Amino acid sequence: MKRIATAAIVAATVLIGPAPASAAEQVVLAKGHTDAIDVHYVDGALRLKVRDDTVSPAVVRDPADVTFQVLPAAETAVPDLPTFALLGSPGDRIWMLPQVQDPALLWPGWNTGALDRGVLVDDRVTISLVGAEGPGDVTLFDTNSLGTPTIKFRSADGLPDRLDVPVHTHAHAGWVFSAPGAYTLKFQADATLTGGTPVSTGPVDYRFVVGGGELGLTVSGLADGEYQPGDTVTLQAVQTPQGSLTRYQWFSKRPDDPDFAPVEGETGAAYSFTATRALNATEYLVRLYDGENVAASSDPVTLWVAFPQEGSSAAKSVTATIDGTEGALVLSVDPEHRVVTLPAASLSATGDRWESTGALQPVTVTDTRAAKPGWTASGQVADGFRTSDGRDFAGGYLGWTPAVVQQGGRQGAVAGPVAVPYVSGQPGTGLGGSAVLATAPAGAGLGTARLDAALRLSVPTDTEAGTYTGTLTLTAI
Repeated sequence: MKRIATAAIVAATVLIGPAPASAAEQVVLAKGHTDAIDVHYVDGALRLKVRDDTVSPAVVRDPADVTFQVLPAAETAVPDLPTFALLGSPGDRIWMLPQVQDPALLWPGWNTGALDRGVLVDDRVTISLVGAEGPGDVTLFDTNSLGTPTIKFRSADGLPDRLDVPVHTHAHAGWVFSAPGAYTLKFQADATLTGGTPVSTGPVDYRFVVGGGELGLTVSGLADGEYQPGDTVTLQAVQTPQGSLTRYQWFSKRPDDPDFAPVEGETGAAYSFTATRALNATEYLVRLYDGENVAASSDPVTLWVAFPQEGSSAAKSVTATIDGTEGALVLSVDPEHRVVTLPAASLSATGDRWESTGALQPVTVTDTRAAKPGWTASGQVADGFRTSDGRDFAGGYLGWTPAVVQQGGRQGAVAGPVAVPYVSGQPGTGLGGSAVLATAPAGAGLGTARLDAALRLSVPTDTEAGTYTGTLTLTAI
């Protein structure tokens, strides 16, 4: 961390492209875009991966590390239209992830964009659904411009089902499950190398949980045996597998209470408090929420607190002094967050821009100056973005939407205005010029504030393909 009395300057590098994920990281994907069937050819082998765009930067995961969750909001009815008879009788309940993205649901697709041309015969790969286990049937279909459905995969009429897919294809379909519960879908990719050698992934398991209720939630951290009065108790909510939901509520129930009651203000994954004899035999549980719906609830755990130990006691006064005559303004970035990798850009909805979105990651501003002059944090990509071979575009094509994610109780930090990426003939210069991330007025800057921003890259469609790197300089004065 670099400390400067009147200003602090740090730099972070912004890259475009996906990053690999840890093989041991177990995740639940419940909302947002993902290429569930992501075909790769690496080290002479054809492989199936999962490209997870629900996080920024995007990561490539092993299917064994992923559970795909079809949330209860996906429940709907089979339309009363003859063309949709393939899904069941009109009015039958189904759980559908639609072909067109719904921000409240998962949007899985398939992708052969990682395959190079000229490696496979006819530049094609065959993706097959070779097995489906679960409480109901599974159907993948897409619709043409007239709304007529075309089946891609369907377990009800026998498997395997095969789909020939050209390389550099990215597509989505409707995924329909006829009953809630846990499913295992077995996908396989096959191709022939241009030299005549066949290659295959073999069957690869994909886990789907439909309709909720399968996400595990437990409470850890409670010590075996009794706590002594005055001990610190820390309870931890644990999702199995770990997912993207983060809104919790802790509940407690003393022996004489008729039911569990929410613990006010305790909405994080961890809950800490001091053990007292009055809390002996109190039960605790935690619930995980998706919006207003309970996604999972733990079993209760019981706290046991011993009687106070006999004997004498004494108290000691401890005095701490903070020297207000010294101080500094410090802007810092966690070393793990100094590189931000944006997902590969895709065409905008209007088809006239290449766009990608991500997160700046937390930036910390700490002001310990006794005079409380206030501060302004800003950022700029002054030198633009460049590839290793010299191609470039201006920093103004990157914009942000700032946010103050945390600050002290006496601070008054305010997020800066949206910096819109540059478009010819329209207002907005993005981060090509200095853009305010946040400000704290005089008298309200003392303390530590954590800042972040949603990043948006938007470049013209004639921008040459490549990986571009730029330096975002962050300044606090």
